[in-house]
Amino acid sequence: MVTVDLAQTSVRDLNQRLHDLLPGTNQRLWRVVNPKGQHSIAVGLTAPITVEVDGHAGYYCAGMNKAASVVIRGHCGVGVGENMMSGEVRVKGNASQSAGASGNGGLLVIEGDASARCGISMKGVDIVVGGSVGHLSAFMAQTGHLVVCGDAGEGLGDSIYEAVIYVQGKAHGLGADCVEKKMTPAHMKHLGGLLTRAGIKADLERFRRYGSARKLYNFHVDHADNY
Repeated sequence: MVTVDLAQTSVRDLNQRLHDLLPGTNQRLWRVVNPKGQHSIAVGLTAPITVEVDGHAGYYCAGMNKAASVVIRGHCGVGVGENMMSGEVRVKGNASQSAGASGNGGLLVIEGDASARCGISMKGVDIVVGGSVGHLSAFMAQTGHLVVCGDAGEGLGDSIYEAVIYVQGKAHGLGADCVEKKMTPAHMKHLGGLLTRAGIKADLERFRRYGSARKLYNFHVDHADNY
């Protein structure tokens, strides 16, 4: 294990060392100590390594992740896992706004709660939240899956495309064009697989599925006054 102390070195230097790793490196396990809420820790990783951040992280931790596994043993700020392509990002605490924003792939797990706009504009990422999410989560979500084991705030799935949302608790208000849909055995099986991957236990029977009513795909001139 390689240990990097951010009280002694800069985030820029840490990220450069991670970016400079050669294919087949044996330095596959990294531990970052004293993060103290600094921003952009472990961003843009492209190697199949594991980075463990021991403490709270600031904005955009593990952003643009590809292939790596990043574990944050604390809370994190805005945009954790933003635009991630693959790999896994796990937050052991709570996440601030826009977690997993524009994520294209991989798995983002937030074991605590997530704030507003979780999964905004997601494009294929799978997000599993052990707690609740704030308002406008999955706003304009295109593809991928958002699993919420707690409650969801107002405006859930507003202007959603073809992403799928599962909520175990209460959805306090659905956004434009987001509707509840039938939960089939196939959906139950898929949801169970997502929860297993995330390592989170929940009652599958309590989940509801939400998605697009597909009424915003085309402009209707007869409804122009509503726009």
